[in-house]
Amino acid sequence: MKRIVLSVIAILMSALSMARADTNIKQPNVSGQFYAADPRELSSQIDQFLQKASVRPSDKHIRIVIVPHAGYVYSGPVAAYGFKAVSQGNYKTIVILAPSHYYGFDGIAVWPEGGFQTPLGVVPVDQDMAKQLMAQDANFYSLPPAFEREHSLEVEIPFLQKTLKDFKIVPVIMGQPSFSLLEKFAGSLNKVIGDRQDVLVVVSTDLSHYHPDAKARAMDTLTMAMVKALDAAGIWEGNQQRVKIEMCGFVPTVAALLYAKERGLDDVEALRYANSGDVTGERDAVVGYTSIVIYDKQGFFTTSEKRHLLDIARKTMEEYVRTGKVLESQETNPRLMNEEGAFVTIHKNGQLRGCIGNIIGRGPLYKTVRDMAVAAATHDPRFDPVRPQELGELELEVSVLSRPRAVQSIDEIVLGKHGVIVSQGPWHQGIFLPQVATETGWTKEEFLRQLCAQKAGLPADAWKDPKTKIEIFTAEVFSEKDVRE
Repeated sequence: MKRIVLSVIAILMSALSMARADTNIKQPNVSGQFYAADPRELSSQIDQFLQKASVRPSDKHIRIVIVPHAGYVYSGPVAAYGFKAVSQGNYKTIVILAPSHYYGFDGIAVWPEGGFQTPLGVVPVDQDMAKQLMAQDANFYSLPPAFEREHSLEVEIPFLQKTLKDFKIVPVIMGQPSFSLLEKFAGSLNKVIGDRQDVLVVVSTDLSHYHPDAKARAMDTLTMAMVKALDAAGIWEGNQQRVKIEMCGFVPTVAALLYAKERGLDDVEALRYANSGDVTGERDAVVGYTSIVIYDKQGFFTTSEKRHLLDIARKTMEEYVRTGKVLESQETNPRLMNEEGAFVTIHKNGQLRGCIGNIIGRGPLYKTVRDMAVAAATHDPRFDPVRPQELGELELEVSVLSRPRAVQSIDEIVLGKHGVIVSQGPWHQGIFLPQVATETGWTKEEFLRQLCAQKAGLPADAWKDPKTKIEIFTAEVFSEKDVRE
């Protein structure tokens, strides 16, 4: 009898736990209204939007994307530009900032756990980041009623599901907070994100509402110019008056621009603008839409981080050359924990002495630099292993690589800026770092001929062969000489 009672209790507890878990999965509010409820239809619709969005490939890293949130038939073609642009990135956490259309409150609501359901599946919440954010201020709190009817956050998720993989979200609905609270939020968001390069901020907003086409375009042009100028105060004040500009998501937009200033970002690009009249043909009362991206500042590493990575490479190389042992170390800087490709290059008296790396990161960056330092010193087949008596004559250089992307034409290659990878199948692959073009003075054609012949074991003109895959990447390159100066 006792066992039966215990079993019943266990079943009830399990059922309660499952029910509690289910309540943390936010069910969609506007599936079948703002976008298709059928998964195949929704997937196909987004695919069509993305195929038609003409986005120029870029090596820049996007930190913030501003996208519209109307029904997909109206704003989907514009939203596709922003989401297609971020599809080139490697993001693991997406912070979605959206306005409240239906529920009035003064603070900032965060969904702290569980996930969000769409016809394309459930996207999990980044519980750690959500709770860290909420811990920063009493006005950042869980408020489920703010999410009950809201569409502005929800409609961004299917686009994310179609353009990114293996990511989590931090869902944020903003009520009517003060400008000073948005400043606190921006500072808190910057603090919580820290040095992570895999966090994207998505801002959900439409532009002017229900004006004649000419007036709407004039208002929206001014609004977009203010966004490009990072004029958070101007957008805040302008939307209080609602005479010259309008944004239904001006609150999250202001928060994002304040966050951009916290990070020192100033590279803003408007990818697309249109209004509902461009879809319906009705020009008397239109709603404006835009996709805008804000890029990261160039150079992702501080001087101290560069110095630290070079120090890891130097100490590891010297220890291995002298004793055959690999130094073990623990790293706490999140920036150096990212999975990124890296090469270590060794020079002696200005001449190459070894260079080996991984194109794609296979573990924390600091460990990749450590391992490549050993490999460059002892396993580069072009050179004899480094001897202990040489160590004082060597200069180390570290190249941290962006994720490679395929090119359709060699016109996309910029010598001195891009490294290049050529490959045919699994057995023929070659890579030149960006600095090779600068050091050799080769033309683009000679650069590619040498890459095919020297590195990939292919005919020199294989770069012209349609079967040859050509990829480019950028690299942040720094040497021991650089950090001494």
